[in-house]
Amino acid sequence: MTQILTSPSPPAVSRDTARPPTGNLRRMLVPLALDVAAPMACYYVLHGAFGLSEVTALAVSGVIPAVRVVTGIVRERTLNGMAALTLVVNVAGIALSFLTGDARMMIAKDSGLSGVLSLAIMLSAFTGRPVMTAGMRVFVTKGNAAKEAAWERLAEGSARFRRAERRFSAIWGGVLFAECVVRLAGAFTLPVSTMVWLSNVLLVAAIALGLVLAGAFGSGPIMMMVNTEAKQHPEGER
Repeated sequence: MTQILTSPSPPAVSRDTARPPTGNLRRMLVPLALDVAAPMACYYVLHGAFGLSEVTALAVSGVIPAVRVVTGIVRERTLNGMAALTLVVNVAGIALSFLTGDARMMIAKDSGLSGVLSLAIMLSAFTGRPVMTAGMRVFVTKGNAAKEAAWERLAEGSARFRRAERRFSAIWGGVLFAECVVRLAGAFTLPVSTMVWLSNVLLVAAIALGLVLAGAFGSGPIMMMVNTEAKQHPEGER
């Protein structure tokens, strides 16, 4: 989910397919480690080992993903909606935690971020450009010319294809919104030390559920339609 309100044209998949699998895996795991594992470890070390307050420990750990976002902006020399929102939410969460003295605000700000994202994804499902389509297209077509051509034909002429496309984004938006509500409730009812690790468990569980449901009712049917169309019209492959 990288874009919020708009979905850009799918990236050139030839570069992705040429990249070694280990390179793709590293590109996915490094941001995950910096945004999830590193802040969690930082909190427990600062609060548990060094005795810092929950507010201070969470605020310092919240700097890690903020620094990653700023580094990405400087390196790419561009500011997209997702990067801007992530940075604003992290800075606001740190500021609110110090102003209110309530460490729970740092937990709640993650729910605010995922809540905005999930609503944007769900709303996009009712437009002509569902926000999750670009990533799914790369996964389904894998740079194959015949499949790319098949995707274009289906997107233009198949109502069933477009329904599955919208359903894919709607499912992801719904799952992430449910995770947001559960995490927000936990932020104000459970101990902060519990929510630091539980919020990550909830996120992983939501992603796993989204993969299963969106695969069964969205990308799975789309992949079958694209494969069938490509076999019937192989002239797209050169």
